[in-house]
Amino acid sequence: MKDAAPQTIYLSDYTPPAFLVDSVHLTFRLDPEKTRVISKVDFRPNPQAKSRAFSLHGEGPALQWARIDGRDVTPEITETGLTCEVPDAPFTWEAEVEINPAANTALEGLYTSNGMYCTQCEAEGFRRITYYPDRPDVMAPFTVRIEGSDPVLLSNGNPLNSGPGWAEWHDPWPKPAYLFALVAGDLRAHEGSFTTRSEHEVALNVWVRPDDIGKCAFAMESLKKSMQWDEEKYGREYDLDVFNIVAVDDFNMGAMENKGLNIFNSSVVLASPETSTDATFERIEAIIAHEYFHNWTGNRITCRDWFQLCLKEGLTVFRDAQFTADMRSAPVKRIGDVIDLRARQFREDSGPLAHPVRPDSFVEINNFYTATVYEKGAEVIGMLKTLVGDEAYFRALDLYFDRHDGQACTIEDWLKVFEDATGRDLSQFKRWYSQAGTPRLSVEEEFADGTYTLTFEQHTPPTPGQPDKAPQVIPIAVGLLGPNGDEVQPTTVLEMTQARQSFTFDGLGARPVPSILRGFSAPVTVTRDSSTNERAFLLAHDTDPFNRWEAGRDLARETLMRMAQHGGAPDRGYLDALAAVLRDDTLDPAFRALALRQPGQDDIARALHEAGHTPDPEAIFHAADRFGAALAEHLKDTLHALYTAMDVPGPYRPDADDAGRRDLQNAALALKTRLDGGAAARAQFAAAGNMTQQLGALSSLMAQGLGDAENTAFAEQWHDDRLVMDRWFALQVAHARLEQAPKTAAQMTARSDFNLKNPNRFRAVFGALAGNAGGFHAASGAGYELLADWLIRLDPINPQTTARMCAAFQTWPRYDADRQARIKAALHRIQNAPSLSRDTAEMVARILGD
Repeated sequence: MKDAAPQTIYLSDYTPPAFLVDSVHLTFRLDPEKTRVISKVDFRPNPQAKSRAFSLHGEGPALQWARIDGRDVTPEITETGLTCEVPDAPFTWEAEVEINPAANTALEGLYTSNGMYCTQCEAEGFRRITYYPDRPDVMAPFTVRIEGSDPVLLSNGNPLNSGPGWAEWHDPWPKPAYLFALVAGDLRAHEGSFTTRSEHEVALNVWVRPDDIGKCAFAMESLKKSMQWDEEKYGREYDLDVFNIVAVDDFNMGAMENKGLNIFNSSVVLASPETSTDATFERIEAIIAHEYFHNWTGNRITCRDWFQLCLKEGLTVFRDAQFTADMRSAPVKRIGDVIDLRARQFREDSGPLAHPVRPDSFVEINNFYTATVYEKGAEVIGMLKTLVGDEAYFRALDLYFDRHDGQACTIEDWLKVFEDATGRDLSQFKRWYSQAGTPRLSVEEEFADGTYTLTFEQHTPPTPGQPDKAPQVIPIAVGLLGPNGDEVQPTTVLEMTQARQSFTFDGLGARPVPSILRGFSAPVTVTRDSSTNERAFLLAHDTDPFNRWEAGRDLARETLMRMAQHGGAPDRGYLDALAAVLRDDTLDPAFRALALRQPGQDDIARALHEAGHTPDPEAIFHAADRFGAALAEHLKDTLHALYTAMDVPGPYRPDADDAGRRDLQNAALALKTRLDGGAAARAQFAAAGNMTQQLGALSSLMAQGLGDAENTAFAEQWHDDRLVMDRWFALQVAHARLEQAPKTAAQMTARSDFNLKNPNRFRAVFGALAGNAGGFHAASGAGYELLADWLIRLDPINPQTTARMCAAFQTWPRYDADRQARIKAALHRIQNAPSLSRDTAEMVARILGD
């Protein structure tokens, strides 16, 4: 074998594949340690190729034999694949390899999860199964035969035939290898069906372990809603006879959109009122939809290369956000998405991991499944829709599906469709795909003789490899309010294209109050001098739900920044405005719950850093604690009535209305617990008829250092439910205070039910530690040291999860010199670990700026 050093791959170096594939036949003879994979692949030269060199990807398969057109050949094998002399004409490649699924702890390729066979091939896992051109621009129909002793044998497409110990499947739609899937095990199906608009009957199955069969109904209903919505909204009909979903315990991702056989982390399939929260139900609904929507935006039309990942993921995230907005509350969905974007993607954009929505290079593509590709990619599509309008957007999408069905495409293909459909020149808009960083908008205003002028100036800070940024196209949705709170200018989208640009509004009788960036019309930050009174006015009167929430959020953020630096208490005007929102029964309870929620401590640290200050995590923690106490005291005459009013009568339903009421009730409970010593929370815990109420009560108690008896009772009640216990593990670490957090995380790893090899359990502990800003950034550095210790242990087992967890260290430039030194020491320890994976090595190097 020849060693292959990790190399950087560049978008600019793309070349078409030397050979295309007409058909693939695979036979799997399953064995936990010695699975045999026999492949028969029909190749033909690609007339667009610049080379006729034949090479196949492969990492780990033990080649038993290979033939070309029935003739034995001896390829040259390396650590990353093989090469071989081939005819300059169509030919058939046959090979047999042996792989060891039981030893595959990386959970890429074919592996076993508690005795069940499972695959995960995105992005480059198929090369761990057999030798093949494992790149997304090589697409072919697959026929698969599975031989094994398991009662259920599944693959992509439609079932062809089956018998005792075997099953055959055929997927007629050309697909790249990353969409291949196989599952085999002792499974049960929750069955359903869906009739498409062309009267085609589709069999639906949610496959789970026998003990989980009672937790599938919601997933099935979510699937049916997704199929109907995609027909009605986008005109996309399902194209196979069967759609299968499988729940798997050990899975690196949330889910995977393999054609006709979606594989899901069990945490986003299994649900019941007793074991799942409202947030879990909503997440399941959204992820089921996301993976189903990939059938067209990802499967039927895929990406030419992995640099175009945002083409399928950004578009599909945007589509699933539209779906959730239609199924639930559109304003609440939008606010939630922005909270998540700022918490994850803005953090990427402002640190060493910043990269464009379409990166121009990578070492390991697994490291670019990021919030920038997914969430910012969706924001870019949302801006495009805003700029061209709803009718033109759907006209362009129809053209996209008609023109590119069955193809592997690029961002250029995507934008060309919009240019052809609308006549617009999108060359400047394309910078959203190529420039990293979050644009910052500063705002000036002038009012004279009934004319109001807004002047915007845009600036995007330097990011790694991109010191200078050109002006972007920014859609800025603006409304104007009069002094009495009436809207004097409805929402207008201003299209900013220059570095500095002014817009005027005429015929106004008085100086208006601007409502800027309504609906968060672009992923930017806005800086504008405004008083506390003006923001309180917007919180009370703005007709745009997002900006109404944003006004309160800005007040809370500024209050916490001031309290963290200088002490003091929250401004009474803000507290009064918030109290008025909470008492407004015309507002959605879910919206009021969001208004009541503080900005996260990491959000405050980012804001302080961007304002030129060095954040102190301990000071931020204490400021947040004082803020919560002051808020509870200010609202003490409101909380009990609010809590009681949000009772939900009747049986549990995970719909938006009931979930919003429970969310607001639990938010009120968290504040009540600061005042009553936990009496109401203990009563709710004891009487809870669903997990939302039980976990909400326990969380309220633990946040105040209370509830030891309830915490023990919860663990005893749910010790046999792996998904509920993941929540319990996370709760212990999330509510530990400051220096206690790393100690608690270490205690969790010492438990017999902590499983290093299970990504859900590992993330429950260490994701919670990384999210506990005061604890992770404790001055002793214990949080950094503990996470580094465990990432060094995990990397040889599961490089993908290790690399993604390294992102917890990306904010190191924000902090004081001592914390910076401790974080860098932890990163250097990881970097110097023996046999460090390519995934983790790249992430650590990028974080350190190497």
